Amino acid sequence: MALKDRIRDIVSSWGREWIIVIPSLLMAVVVWFLTNLSKEYSGTVSVPVVAQCNIEGHGMESTNTVVVSARCRTDGFRLLRERSRRERSVVKVRFDRTDLRATAPHTYSVVGGAKNSYVNQFFGDGAVVEAFISDTLTFIFPAENHKKVPVQVHKSVQCRSQYMLSGPFTVSPDSVVVYGDESSLAAVEKVSAARIVLSDVHESKHGVLRLTPIKGVRMSAEEVSYELPVSRYVELRATVPVEVVNMPSGSQLQVYPPQAQVVLRCVFPLAKDPLPAFRLYVDWNDFSASLNGRCAARAMRLPPGVLDYRVEPEVFDCVDLR
Repeated sequence: MALKDRIRDIVSSWGREWIIVIPSLLMAVVVWFLTNLSKEYSGTVSVPVVAQCNIEGHGMESTNTVVVSARCRTDGFRLLRERSRRERSVVKVRFDRTDLRATAPHTYSVVGGAKNSYVNQFFGDGAVVEAFISDTLTFIFPAENHKKVPVQVHKSVQCRSQYMLSGPFTVSPDSVVVYGDESSLAAVEKVSAARIVLSDVHESKHGVLRLTPIKGVRMSAEEVSYELPVSRYVELRATVPVEVVNMPSGSQLQVYPPQAQVVLRCVFPLAKDPLPAFRLYVDWNDFSASLNGRCAARAMRLPPGVLDYRVEPEVFDCVDLR
């Protein structure tokens, strides 16, 4: 009986040891497996790609799918996943218009090194491309009904005292292409942007405005950028003579009064006094076309730094003394 008890104790002891050893071995295998998969390896990775691009007159998305293949250096998890996957999800990649070369009607290709800009979109952030296997990527963008319409911006701008617009308000792009069926496009004459309301403006402004969506049509842009140049100004007052231009030979036009009071709004601080270069004139052609001989005076090309001007009086009596 003692021998049997001894054998039973030995077997029981081994059983307890195996209960500890087997999980330890499994854990070691798992750690080894994960450690090796976390290392970088080189292998071929392929992804099906649908192109997206804003090409005037064409649909936004390609109708065909192109398989992009490259030899990549990435972790083992990615390579194992790629090789075990039977069906790969289509990747939609937004291409810059300058990277697409027209190669046939409605057909555009990405050639050579242009593909390098889209590595992360093709293969993900963790992949480093060693060499592309796919050379030229060719996509088909079908033609689509379209027309170009202007962008309209409603704005209300109030500047602080002694500040004013120093140039025109501009938006970029100032027009967009809209796409849709003929009946939908016929009703679209313009695209509106979000309204701008600014007060106490004392510096130039710039920003982005969302375009108002139009039901039934697609637009080539969803937003536009705007620029609102603003400058501080100082007013200069002076009395200047009124000249006559375009007067025929032998004619003599008398302007009353022969001088005018002008108020110049100039960028502050002044880099140079603009008054010596400021000239005011009446055009003979305006006089000959008038019914009563009254003409408005205009300035020659404004000197640098002059934003605006005002003339007193606004109109002048002109008499041909010939």
